[in-house]
Amino acid sequence: MDSCLKAIWILRSQRVVFGAAQLLWFGALISELTNQKEVTAWTYNYSIKAYPWNYSRAFCQKHFTDLVAIQNKNEIAHLNEVIPYYSSYYWIGIRKINNKWTWVGTKKALTEEAENWADNEPNNKRNNQDCVEIYIKSLSAPGKWNDEPCGKRKRALCYTASCHDMSCSKQGDCIETIGNYTCSCHPGFHGPECEYVRECGEFGLPQHVFMNCSHPLGHFSFNSQCTLHCAEGYELNGPSQLKCLASGIWTQKPPQCVAVQCQHLEAPDNGTMDCVHPLAAFAYGSRCSFECQPGYRIRGLDTLHCIGPGQWTAPLPTCEAVQCQDLPAPHRAQVNCSHPSGSFRYQSVCSFTCEEGSLLVGEGELRCLATGHWSAAPPECQAVTCSPLLSPQNGTMTCTRPFGESSYKATCQFICEEGFSLSGPERLDCTPSGQWTGSPPRCEGIASVSTSKVQCPALVASGQGTMTCRHTGENFGLDTTCYFGCKAGFTLTGDSTLKCNPSGQWTAVTPACRAIKCPELHINKPTVMNCSNPWGNFSYGSTCTFHCPEGHLLNGSARAACQENGHWSATTPTCQEGPLTVQEALTYFGGAVASTIGLVMGGTLLALLRKRLRKKGK
Repeated sequence: MDSCLKAIWILRSQRVVFGAAQLLWFGALISELTNQKEVTAWTYNYSIKAYPWNYSRAFCQKHFTDLVAIQNKNEIAHLNEVIPYYSSYYWIGIRKINNKWTWVGTKKALTEEAENWADNEPNNKRNNQDCVEIYIKSLSAPGKWNDEPCGKRKRALCYTASCHDMSCSKQGDCIETIGNYTCSCHPGFHGPECEYVRECGEFGLPQHVFMNCSHPLGHFSFNSQCTLHCAEGYELNGPSQLKCLASGIWTQKPPQCVAVQCQHLEAPDNGTMDCVHPLAAFAYGSRCSFECQPGYRIRGLDTLHCIGPGQWTAPLPTCEAVQCQDLPAPHRAQVNCSHPSGSFRYQSVCSFTCEEGSLLVGEGELRCLATGHWSAAPPECQAVTCSPLLSPQNGTMTCTRPFGESSYKATCQFICEEGFSLSGPERLDCTPSGQWTGSPPRCEGIASVSTSKVQCPALVASGQGTMTCRHTGENFGLDTTCYFGCKAGFTLTGDSTLKCNPSGQWTAVTPACRAIKCPELHINKPTVMNCSNPWGNFSYGSTCTFHCPEGHLLNGSARAACQENGHWSATTPTCQEGPLTVQEALTYFGGAVASTIGLVMGGTLLALLRKRLRKKGK
């Protein structure tokens, strides 16, 4: 057995070339003698007979591997040395396919650097030279190539491949060499047979990082892939996946896990905030508690936690002013309120005024306290009442009540029957204090007198009234007639004509002038209204001014007056937020400005107004 193996080694080392039949017999003999399986080296073979190119390739594929595929100039020199001369030369594994010279075994095109054509070849005579022969032991061109018609007969120059299915561990390309092969390892593999895999090695995991890996080729080796994630409340700062490259290096360094960040919070208006941050400011695990200042209460949760998704457990709470009970206007009263923190809430202030003819009983101004209660009970408006009067004996009493059932500003006139004279005041008025201006009069009997000496009490026109008298004798004597009227803005209450009768009494009481009423004004919040009423609420001569709280602008006139025709000089304005329009700015400065300057100067006026308002806001 040893002698046979030695003989084989000698034959290989000397590159002895046999004919096909000899090689087949020798190979069978060796296999039979050794009964061993060994790697077959790259060897060259040739046919004894000559065949066309197609038959020659079939011969090589049947008995060996294929027609020879020449890889370099050294191989050509070797073939020219060991293959015997034959007059018609040998076919090799190159053929013109789609007009390109191609190695049929690998189906790769012939490259320019691998060409070994003889001079002036290929020449493609008669356009049918699609196959290639090699000039073995040619005197003029040894080892050179020539294109020939594929139907000519030549010997087949064959090879037996060294490479096989398991060559290079299936992890590299098997490259044939003369009598052997080499392995060109695929990326990620190394070793003579590409049997070793590149290793990247394990890596340390930072705190809070977790990893899941797959190792298709070995523990932390080439193509190992690791996905990384963080514990709850943390997020990756870096790659979420690492892969072991063919170079034996991981694609990136492992990531860090940092605490999830929630939105930064601030204390609500009129409130305070107290936070605890175990990891980082407003990060996972942070807890913030909220409290409101006196007079305000929390709306929402008073404690928020930063949780895993990077969100707070609830929206930021707010501090809303404490609510006091609504204050309706008492009977015969008007209420005027300001609400800096909302309707009837903490710091709201309400003032009360009674209608004319009523007296305020209680506090005139109430404040909403931090406890949610008003500073006092709501006041009342009680009608002014003077004691009832009776008609004098032998006389009559006529009264006017401008405020209906209330005695306030009631006027009573007294007249005695004929033959009696009045002892005491002819007229009594009920004052705001609830007292009459004097004691009730009496009617006393009188002796008969001459009508020429009849004298009625002198008359005086009431406030805002006019009087014109026609005297037939002495002033305010018998048959004197007086005519009454009122100034603009007032209307007459009572008889417009009075006459002195024989009893020395006037036919009616002196009439009064009452101010003309305008419609009652109503405002929308947050507009504030203040009124002066010299002749009664919302009567002729009343003037109301309007203003808005800070942050609002008045839309309309800031003043309205009750006119003599019973109409207001302007409509009730409103308060609005935001900047003024050009037209609103012109209205703000009055109609005279609008009519004089016009819209041409509107832009400049608006800019000056906004600048003025900004300064005022500061």
